[in-house]
Amino acid sequence: MAVFQRFAKSAGLAYKAGKFTIATALCLSLAACGKAPNNPYVETAADQQTKTLYTAFTARPKHLDPAQSYTSDEAEFTYQVYEPLFQYHYLKRPYQLEPLAAAEMPVPVYLDAQGNALPEDAPIDSVKTSVYTIKLKPGIRYQPHPAFAKDGQGSFLYHQLGDDEARKFNSPMQFEVQATRELTAHDYVYEIKRLASSRIVSPILGHMGDYVVGLGELSKTLQEHDKALKAQIQKDTGSAFPPATSDLPWLDLRQFDLPGAKAIDDHTLEIRVNGKYPQFVYWLAMPFFAPIPWEADAFYSQKGFVENNLVLDWWPVGTGAYMLTENDPNSRMVLSRNPNHRGEPYPSEGEPEDVARGLLADAGKTMPFIDRVVFTREKEGIPYWNKFLQGYYDTSGVSADTFDQAIRASTDGDAALTPEMEEKGIRLETSLATSLFYLGFNWLDPVVGPGNTPEEARRAKLLRQAIAIAVDWEEFSQIFTNGRAMPAHGPVPPGLFGFEEGEAGYNTQVYNIVDGKPVRKPIEEALTLLKQAGYENGMDPKTRQPLTLALDTTGGGPGDKARFDWYRKQFAKLNMQLDIRATDWNRFQEKIRKGNAQLFFLGWNADYPDPENFLFLLYGPNSRAKTAGENASNYSNAQYDALFERMKTMPNNDERAEIISTMTDLVQDDVPWLFAFVPKQFGLIHDWHGNVKPNDLARNSIKYKTIDTTKRDAARNEWNKPDWWPIPVLLLALALFIWPAWAAWKRREQAIGIREELADVAGGHR
Repeated sequence: MAVFQRFAKSAGLAYKAGKFTIATALCLSLAACGKAPNNPYVETAADQQTKTLYTAFTARPKHLDPAQSYTSDEAEFTYQVYEPLFQYHYLKRPYQLEPLAAAEMPVPVYLDAQGNALPEDAPIDSVKTSVYTIKLKPGIRYQPHPAFAKDGQGSFLYHQLGDDEARKFNSPMQFEVQATRELTAHDYVYEIKRLASSRIVSPILGHMGDYVVGLGELSKTLQEHDKALKAQIQKDTGSAFPPATSDLPWLDLRQFDLPGAKAIDDHTLEIRVNGKYPQFVYWLAMPFFAPIPWEADAFYSQKGFVENNLVLDWWPVGTGAYMLTENDPNSRMVLSRNPNHRGEPYPSEGEPEDVARGLLADAGKTMPFIDRVVFTREKEGIPYWNKFLQGYYDTSGVSADTFDQAIRASTDGDAALTPEMEEKGIRLETSLATSLFYLGFNWLDPVVGPGNTPEEARRAKLLRQAIAIAVDWEEFSQIFTNGRAMPAHGPVPPGLFGFEEGEAGYNTQVYNIVDGKPVRKPIEEALTLLKQAGYENGMDPKTRQPLTLALDTTGGGPGDKARFDWYRKQFAKLNMQLDIRATDWNRFQEKIRKGNAQLFFLGWNADYPDPENFLFLLYGPNSRAKTAGENASNYSNAQYDALFERMKTMPNNDERAEIISTMTDLVQDDVPWLFAFVPKQFGLIHDWHGNVKPNDLARNSIKYKTIDTTKRDAARNEWNKPDWWPIPVLLLALALFIWPAWAAWKRREQAIGIREELADVAGGHR
């Protein structure tokens, strides 16, 4: 011990540094014994035993209440939790509806004004009502939830909590008792009534109010009910102001009648629709028509819950394959398998190539295959991409920043994976989206809209036509989407009935046809149109300055500058100026809702595979500013509207196709939109993630997919191996660092030994 103490004293700092270096080396070696390095997920041993899908979301979901939710980022959650009556077949194309909660597909019965049954091919004008009678599958049960919990006497445990008690809870999972019950037809009726509630802003009320018998009238009744209730509360409290809607007591919609939706018995639903509307069955495959149990509505109405976001809009209650068990939309959301889900068989049919692609290997097996889905919010593209390459995300899109790293052009000009992606076993899935992006003109604007006189209408049309030629969407696609877009020529995207292939569908207002292909007209033609409109060389005759138009848009961050500059460049071709008014999404929506925007850029994803779902975006009575409809341009053309009313209820035949072609010609000439592009979707999938097939309409797709966790774990460990080379380098550095101290100690010991020996000799002489 004495010798070691002398060594330590001589070595000094070298000894301490050596201990630190050894400890570091040991830590690095131990890291290889656990999970893969850099793993961003902190999970329990139980979590690691489940089949978990890891994915990301970028936009925070705003609504999870099926009566309100209408965006694709929200659908990623609502479609997994809620079960409408029908769904789209996962593999078949063209898209085909099939029963989900319903036992079979319904055959509508058509009635005349006297209630007499009509044949299926009866003239549209003779049909007063369409009756859908839908049988439900028995035995479907809701996810475990405290809203259903009762005590021994049959009273609800958690429906009458005081405000202070209710404030203790932030999640349904915190309640000790969870219960369930069977799905009934009454739950579908309750949700349809919710579409009319004045306490819920449903985006489809204006549309469905015209179709579901009595829904529009129920909306007025509920408004009057709440108005009278507020007046009574104000009178009782002596307040100078009526209470806010959020402060009203729960509204039990069971007490209100709706002729268009009835539960014949617990497993039979009847829905009555005004006139003949074949597309209505598509709406029944959307969460707007998913079941909502009245118990959940009553449970979530308690004020103490509302203060903590313990509400239906935050915590859905459904019968689907998954249930939301974590909800932090700023960070992480988790879907877990619904233990009460009955299970569904994986499809046994598909397209011919699906067998070769392995998409029918699980035919007949019970879904869902995945136990849990972890959604992590990623605000930046590069971190998302790096985690995907490390195996911590199972799928990824392809951004402009990562395109060259992932995609290369094949010999036939199609997209193919780079060798780096192929070495990792990554697959590329591509598809043409049933979506359309457009730059819209506000028909209510005095400059770009038709105005109040024929002359004003003529000038504005020529202006819009000139801009349509100038804005080069082919260039936009090459710069901002790496060519992953198909130029749009009309309001109906490919894949839907009414889309015209080839020359018949080209927009000859914007393109010349050269050798059978569309070529954008030269800018000189656009300048000629401007001159005819009174804006010679892009000059405003009133100000004698370049005409300035305003584009309202979202964003405004550094990444948007290039896009905004590109917009300005397009208008500069006409010697015009473009004022970019960037704002947040809510403010942008408010401008569109009030009709205050001049130009704006929007897109539309198909809700159902019918051209009516796109053509109604330009139907006058659907004006956003006037009726809160989806016609954001507030476009109005009497001829278009009359054709739309004929077309919307027709079967897909030659007459319908001809009407759609005429409607397309009208809007190509009027230019309420600049038809921008239809996006091409690129998805990268790791080889451990199976049963993946692009499907824009079957948004409840997670239940079909598989995860091979063993293969994923092996890949993560392979791709995230620790670098061992620093360890021998550190050990060598340690040896080199300690060697001088050891040598000094050795010399010191030798010197001490010599002195002691001399002293002994001297002592001997004494």
